[in-house]
Formats: sequence, C-alpha cells, structure tokens
Amino acid sequence: MPREPLEAILLVGGKGTRLRPLTLSAPKPLLPTAGVPFLAHQLARAAESGITHVVLATSYRAEMFREAFGDGAQFGLLIDYVYESEPLGTGGGIRNAAQLLRSGPDDPVIVLNGDVLSGHDLPAQVDLHRKKDAAATLHLVGVEDPSRYGCVPTDTAGRVTAFLEKTPNPVTNQINAGCYVFRKSVIDQIPAGRVVSVERETFPGLIADNAVVMGYAEDSYWLDVGTPEAFVRGSCDVVLGALSSPALTGPCGESLIIGDATVAPGAEVRGGTTVGRGSVVEAGAIVEGSVIFDGATIGAGAVVRQSIVGKGATIAGGASVDGVVIGDEAYVGPGNELSNGLRLWPRTRLEATSVRFSSDA
Repeated sequence: MPREPLEAILLVGGKGTRLRPLTLSAPKPLLPTAGVPFLAHQLARAAESGITHVVLATSYRAEMFREAFGDGAQFGLLIDYVYESEPLGTGGGIRNAAQLLRSGPDDPVIVLNGDVLSGHDLPAQVDLHRKKDAAATLHLVGVEDPSRYGCVPTDTAGRVTAFLEKTPNPVTNQINAGCYVFRKSVIDQIPAGRVVSVERETFPGLIADNAVVMGYAEDSYWLDVGTPEAFVRGSCDVVLGALSSPALTGPCGESLIIGDATVAPGAEVRGGTTVGRGSVVEAGAIVEGSVIFDGATIGAGAVVRQSIVGKGATIAGGASVDGVVIGDEAYVGPGNELSNGLRLWPRTRLEATSVRFSSDA
C-alpha cells in the first residue's frame, strides 16, 4: 500500500562554529560529505521515506542552499526556503518554516536536524506517531555518555516522561536524536516571531500539559557531525557502507575518488577516504580515513590521517597531518607534523620545517 505524502522541515540555520574554519565559506550542511553536500544524504533519505515536500529553515549563508538544491527535483522533492534574519532557536525556526507547509492541523510533520546522520526507520516513527495519536514523537537513541545530550526517559509504554537537557546525572542513556514528528496543530501553537527552544520549552510544556509525547527508540546508525572528528567519521562511514545513503555517487569501499581526481600508482587511499574533484594524491602518499575537498594536493610521501583537507589546500611531500583541519588554500610545507585537533586557517602557509605542531602544545 503506498504511503501518504509527507512534509518535513529541515533546520539548517546554524553557523557551524565547531567546524571552523571550514564553515567560514559555507554552511555546515553544505560541506562535502562522501562526495556530495552533507544535506544531500538527508534529502535523499527523506525522499526514500515518502517525504514529498521539504521546507529548509535557513539563516547563515542562506542563498547557498538554493544554489545547491534549487527546487529539489534532483531528489524527487519539492523544496521551499524560509529565511531567519535573526536566529529563532529550534522551536522558533520550526514555527517560522511552518508558514510554507500545506498539511492539515491533524497531519504529521517531520522535523529534521541539519547536522545529524541517521539510518533509523523514519516511516516506522511516523507510524508510531499516528498509532498513538501523539502530539509529538521523538527519535531516541542510546549512547554511552548521555550527559552530553538531552536525556529523555520514557515509561514502559514508550511515553516520554521528562526532557532533561544535558543533565550531569542522567536517569537513562536514551537521548534526543534530533528527529521529531509533530502534529501540525502543535507546531501552530509555538509562539511566532521569537526565540523558542523545543528542548527547553516546547517538549517540557507538552509533557506538563499531559499531551501524548512518544519516544521512538531505535539504535540504528546515528551520528551528530558537529565536530571535525565526527564529520570525518560520518563521511568515512558512508563511503565504507556503515550507513547506507541513496546520495552516494559510487560503490562503497575503502575510498571514493570523485570525478577527475587522480591517485598516483603507489599511493594508498583507504579507510573510507573521499578525494574530491580535481584533487591529486601523489606517489607514495598515505591518506587514511580522511576527507579531501576539491582541488587539494597531497604530495609525494605525505601522510594524512583522520583529517579534513580544505578546498585547494596543499599537503607537501614529507609533511604529516593527523586529526587536524586544514583550511581552504592553506599550505603545509615539507617536514611539518600537525596533530591533535590543530586547525589551520584558510590561506595560511607553513613553510618547510622540522617542528611538530599540536593543539596540545
């Protein structure tokens, strides 16, 4: 039986400060991830799940989203765009985007966070929401350290009993995974034109009013890609096939070489690495578990591990980077060894040296 068409709001207004300097020139959801903009993976999965209309709630570098995705036809979607001149928070952003929805008051509306990779069964979440006639249904996942996230306890029937945002003493390892299904009328009740947090205001308010707020618990692949380490991991996981994505442009494997990128004989590219268009990996180089943006050069004998190399950047032969972010058009000369989360700003030049650089230094 065919699914009913669904609408979704995708929250993409954040500045991505944890991913600087990469987000100085582009919003986080547009950074290349396994060969395509990060958001392409979410849009492709949304279409696969029966969503037909998506409203992108934009703010930072808003014009770049329309340039990247247009009307959404490439995904089989209709995409509309709404702009926040001043950030309105999660709830305010949802309320602002709802002006472009076409759903009736009792219809389900999906809300997706623009920096999450998830393999969970979205149609099953929607089905639970409908079955329970819920005001809202939250995707929940179990994590090892729930104190870093919103902690969400549920009763034996799966009904959410509290929403404890980043509590130091979590009562459960279930956390808010950033995908919600709302009854449209509930979104319409969120105050318009001001900052509202669904985590601190909307969900606790619904629970206090004894509204039905359900938890859809599923521990399939899930990752918040807000940090450089997680961003690299997410991209590599898609290439390796740990998360299936309809937007992946090639077969799963140890590497994804995009377009006219070249990898010289004798170079090793592995661990889910993506090498972007126009990039060059020279002979003897080792690139492992990394994301190489378009037009970058990895010199002969260079070593790149668990790192992001920005657009047009150069890692010269004999240099080594491990767990670092190299900004666009930066240059790392021979002999440099960069590690431990160091970030090199765009167009910075580190000439030939024998000094080691580390963020721990």
